[in-house]
Amino acid sequence: MKRLPIFLFVLISFCQVNAQINELGIFLGGSNFVGDVGKTDYIAPNELAFGILYKWNRSPRHAYRISYTQSQVSGNDADSDVAGRNLRGYRFENSLKELSVGFEFNFFDFNLHELDRKITPYVYSGVSYFFYDELYVLDGATEKDDTTSALAIPMTVGIKSNITPSLVLGFEVGARYTFTDNIDGSHPKEDSYESLRFGKMNSNDWYVFTGFTLTYTFGEKPCYCAE
Repeated sequence: MKRLPIFLFVLISFCQVNAQINELGIFLGGSNFVGDVGKTDYIAPNELAFGILYKWNRSPRHAYRISYTQSQVSGNDADSDVAGRNLRGYRFENSLKELSVGFEFNFFDFNLHELDRKITPYVYSGVSYFFYDELYVLDGATEKDDTTSALAIPMTVGIKSNITPSLVLGFEVGARYTFTDNIDGSHPKEDSYESLRFGKMNSNDWYVFTGFTLTYTFGEKPCYCAE
C-alpha cells in the first residue's frame, strides 16, 4: 500500500505523455456490509468511506480507472429484520482497504474539452483487491486471527456532470461481490475453527460503497478519432 502514490504518479505521467485528458480526485461517502450478520439491505451505508481515484479518458464514452478506497464495515444482528439474527445478537467490525482497476463506460458523450454543461449516467467494473482482518467468533466475542486479502468484482452505477470547466462531480453506488465469506467472522478459513462457522456456507460476502466523487481534469486536448 505504501507504493500506491508512486504507482499513481508514474501512471499519470505516462498518460500525460500520450496526450489524453486525465481526471484525479476523491471519493467520499459511506459503506455497508451484506453477509451473514446484520442487515440484508444492499444500499444502507452506516460507516464512513473515503478514497482517491484517477481516470484516463480514452474517448468521450470510455475511460480506464484506478482507485484506492478504505472504510470500516460493520454489522449488527439487532438491526436485522430476520428473526433468527435478532435472537443470535452477534455484531462485528472490520477494516477494508481496496485497490480497484477497471473500465468506466458513459451512456452519453462526455467530452471534457467542450465548455457546455454535460451530464451522463455511467457504469464501472473491473477487479478489486482488498485487505481485511480474518475474524472468528469464540464464546460470543469476535477475535482477530490475521490480516489477509481477497479479490472482488466491482459493479458500479453512477451519474456525473462537469460543474466547472475543470471539475466533475459524480454520485455512484458500487457493490462488490467478494471471493470470501469471512469479512464478518462467519467462516474462518482455519480447519481448527470449523466448529465456529455459521450462516450460509455457499454465499460469499458483499460490501457496498455509496457516495460522491469530485475530480479535477487536466491534460492536452486529445484527438478522439479512429487510428
